[in-house]
Amino acid sequence: MTHAIGVDAGGTSTRAIAVDASGAVLGTGGAGGANPNSHPPREAAARIAQAITGALGGLDPAATAACVVGMAGVSKLSDPSVAEIFAATWRELGISPVRTVPDSEVAYASATSAPDGSVLVAGTGSIAGRIRGRRMVTTVGGYGWLLGDEGSAFWLGREAVRSTLDALGRSERLGPLATAVLTEALGPSAVDAGDPGARTAAWRALITSVNSEAPIRLARFAPFVSEADRAGDAAASRITTEAARLLVTNVMAAREPGENTPVVLVGSVLSAAGPVGAKVRAGLTGIEVLTSTDGVLGAAWLAAVDAFGEGAARPVRP
Repeated sequence: MTHAIGVDAGGTSTRAIAVDASGAVLGTGGAGGANPNSHPPREAAARIAQAITGALGGLDPAATAACVVGMAGVSKLSDPSVAEIFAATWRELGISPVRTVPDSEVAYASATSAPDGSVLVAGTGSIAGRIRGRRMVTTVGGYGWLLGDEGSAFWLGREAVRSTLDALGRSERLGPLATAVLTEALGPSAVDAGDPGARTAAWRALITSVNSEAPIRLARFAPFVSEADRAGDAAASRITTEAARLLVTNVMAAREPGENTPVVLVGSVLSAAGPVGAKVRAGLTGIEVLTSTDGVLGAAWLAAVDAFGEGAARPVRP
């Protein structure tokens, strides 16, 4: 039976599904994270292979008409030695052709069949892009934690820590956000609103604690910003407002003036239930805004289009 395979390879998990021309899901598979920027490339390739093998089940690999792998960190494949690791993996699996694309492309395809539009991703990192013919042709942001990732969970977490340090250093009242950050980083005993000596000690300890960890660990503070905003914390509200402004600015920069195409939102920061997501949607009033549902379904549909043509049915997870 001829089939197509879609893969969504993220930083924490990898999923694959096989579909036929009718959109029926023939098999599913999963594995751990497979971003080759955050995992050794051989490990990432092996995890994608594991997920694909699970999706194939009893299907003949040689009957794979197309495979699309949406990969976080796909830029790593610009290194010829890394690209060869993945090419060797496809050969060992016995599937061809395999097309690797940014995970934002499969996320966009999961939300709409429209060939043209824009995508805005805000999870741990952030990026915006212009989609033409279901391919990312222009990007704004996406430079990583050191150079950008505006409005991302990393950015929110960093701003939460900076706001807490400001409150400690200026002897301001510690609101819900600062209290949550200090409790998470140093424990409940670090929260002392009255003792100047304790404030100075907490200020120093927080700086030391944050700088002793990988920078991306700042993202763990992001949920506290949303919670504090909902609790009426003014500092948190300022942070989420600025995050939304930066994200809207980036996605609008990826669009042509007067463009009448959808914007697809992707990632935990842009959840409709969260304050950043709500403020971004408000900032995009007048534009069709969609939310990515399941990236692996977008990958499978792109593979089905490659295999069976534009009339390929969109798969639905059983």
